[in-house]
Amino acid sequence: MIGDKSSTRRPLRHLRWWIAALLFASTVINYIDRQTLSLLAPYLKQDYHWTNTDYAMLVIAFRVAYTIGQTLFGRLMDRIGTRRGLTLSVLWYSLVSVFTPLARGLYSFASFRFLLGAGESANWPGATKAVSEWFPKRERGLATALFDSGSSVGAAIAPFLVLTAYFRWGWRPAFILPGLLGFLWLIVWRRAYHTPQQHSRISEAERQMILADIYDPGVKTNGPKPGWAALLTLPQTWGTIVAKALTDPVWFFVTDWFSIYLVAKGLPLKKLALWVPFISSDLGNFFGGAASDYLIKRGWSLGAARKALVVFGGFGVLLLIPTVLTFNLWAIVLLFSLATFSYAAFSTIANVLPADLFFSESVASVSGMSGTAAGIGTIIASGLIGYSSDARQAAAAHSFDPIVIVAGMVPFVAMILVLALVRNTRATEQGLVRRI
Repeated sequence: MIGDKSSTRRPLRHLRWWIAALLFASTVINYIDRQTLSLLAPYLKQDYHWTNTDYAMLVIAFRVAYTIGQTLFGRLMDRIGTRRGLTLSVLWYSLVSVFTPLARGLYSFASFRFLLGAGESANWPGATKAVSEWFPKRERGLATALFDSGSSVGAAIAPFLVLTAYFRWGWRPAFILPGLLGFLWLIVWRRAYHTPQQHSRISEAERQMILADIYDPGVKTNGPKPGWAALLTLPQTWGTIVAKALTDPVWFFVTDWFSIYLVAKGLPLKKLALWVPFISSDLGNFFGGAASDYLIKRGWSLGAARKALVVFGGFGVLLLIPTVLTFNLWAIVLLFSLATFSYAAFSTIANVLPADLFFSESVASVSGMSGTAAGIGTIIASGLIGYSSDARQAAAAHSFDPIVIVAGMVPFVAMILVLALVRNTRATEQGLVRRI
């Protein structure tokens, strides 16, 4: 077996990238699961006579559990370990998917969506923790970009898988199928994942390369590990939190409101126009990870390499603002695409910061806190966007102008805060955080 410590089979080359592929697959399945309801919503609304308000309740049930769960399950992940933590997470939300067909009405659907959000919330803290255990700093950016890109791939695959199942067998099998994918993933995960120190299929050269980077002999790491309260006293923690909290809401503005923004400006909805910003985001993910890793290999310090991409992202998202001055569809698409490319580069760094800054025992906790902050920010932003756009309906084509301007500026503020907060401090010398 791949992860059996008694195995005498030869080592696998570049085993860490096989681990990254497993994390990517987990994220793909995670997103297929969560997209199932949104894809089936038009049909379920007819079957169950739901209003838009009813459907919104289902969306909110998932989002609330997902937001709270990232902090709670992030801490649990640090306590029980990556292997058991992600096993619990995927088993949980796969079972929820399989049992969702038992729902009989709005409130039972909302209960299942709440449970799904709670289970899925552990994916990003767990994957980030796995990256911290398996990748040296010069490769963490690209590894993070790889697993994070699974969200876009999962969202792209979901319509084909879910709608095909729906039209052939009905809505109940369409919920069950993604859950079964989770069980298949678990079989591979349980066999394949162990830490580099314990893995039987890792070469000695790869093991030493990983461990030499993780365990810096110049840093004290044997002291007590910080809890939530102690972590929240560290500027590095707040730098990680604001990196997510002030950028994720901008992304969800694009995903949830881009088509509505185009309609408000009196522009046609063309399929290519709606796809391009999201393709650009995928490319930006890999650019952010690969570019920062390349700078490290060129001799830049870890902090300088990460912050260079933060600056790139902070300035790049400002390109949303000029869209208020034009009514040319393709000019707006180009500006949104450049902005989402820049956002994604920034987002990759935001996702990798917990692994860069914190030791394994705290990585998932900090990642979870940043995810919770991002979720709260997204919920607040969604409400403000709806209120502001409705209040400015008289402005017609310019009803979204203040929203777009703020969306362009907020990541710039995040950039300034990250540059100020993410630095070496006394906590670095005390061994509470890594040197950056």
